[in-house]
Amino acid sequence: METIQTTTRIRGWRLTGRIASAGILLAGVTAGIVVAGPNAANAATYESSPVGFASMNGGTTGGTGGTTVTVTTASALDTYLQASGKYIIKISGMISTTGMHKVAANKTIQGVGSSSGITGGGLNIASVSNVIVRNLIFKNADDDSINVQYSTNVWIDHNDLSNGYDGLVDIKRASDYVTVSWNHTHDHDKDMLLGHSDDNSSEDLGHLRVTYVHNYFDGTVQRNPRVRFGNPVHVLNNYFVGNSGYGVATTCNAGVLIERNYFENVPNSVVTQTGDSPSGYDKLINNILVNSGTPETNVGANVAAIPYSYTPEANSTVKATVTAGAGVGKLGL
Repeated sequence: METIQTTTRIRGWRLTGRIASAGILLAGVTAGIVVAGPNAANAATYESSPVGFASMNGGTTGGTGGTTVTVTTASALDTYLQASGKYIIKISGMISTTGMHKVAANKTIQGVGSSSGITGGGLNIASVSNVIVRNLIFKNADDDSINVQYSTNVWIDHNDLSNGYDGLVDIKRASDYVTVSWNHTHDHDKDMLLGHSDDNSSEDLGHLRVTYVHNYFDGTVQRNPRVRFGNPVHVLNNYFVGNSGYGVATTCNAGVLIERNYFENVPNSVVTQTGDSPSGYDKLINNILVNSGTPETNVGANVAAIPYSYTPEANSTVKATVTAGAGVGKLGL
């Protein structure tokens, strides 16, 4: 299907994207990837396994096939987070705690209903593989809400994250094959960091491959995400609104494909340099801009090809889909 680049204004707002000359781009299903439109979102039709990078490298299954336990206290949570073997750990209610809580390999940590999670502390997914975090509220963390480092095959899906001390979802130090999907982040400054520091190339080059899909970046000031070194990183079908610092940043020679997202009231939608970091690369496909700044571009040919099959949702439906479907209480857990 041929596409053409278009720019128009509706009620004083500029919309920039690509319109299919043969008709409207439709959501679909391919290679096991579910792309939900707004009606499907309201009907709670979501992926039962991760799309994107967390589906690679053998896939991400968490504690599937292991023991299921329900916890209501911080001490019980720690016991099962650090246990060996496969566990599905259900958190019932809000657990009040402090600090970062280590997660062992082969775990699924999921909230019960729409009001369960962790307040005051966070999860540290470090030097492990095969971890799923779903349907949890994270708020008031005294460090990161979720920290991923030296880890592979991690899926962070359908969480509500806000008001932390540092990052809400930070991924760094050679982590790889990660998908961050359907999360609602709000009431926070530095949202999602990808890549520890400018001088960490020896660990990070060739890693930090992450898919960010169907997330709701709701007034989070910056780092939605802020990328170093990873190539490719896929920012697909997310809704950005009121991000006063910037939406996406690509730095330190990273390569970021920014595809069919919806930016609304974001003055700096995409930047190719921030802070003291050297610039990164980006490739822009079919993004909608409503009252938002034109994305910066930097040699999209340096962005590596996406290695998995997927069908993107049409940019025009992303806002409705994401606002209806992101966050907790949508999965029937």
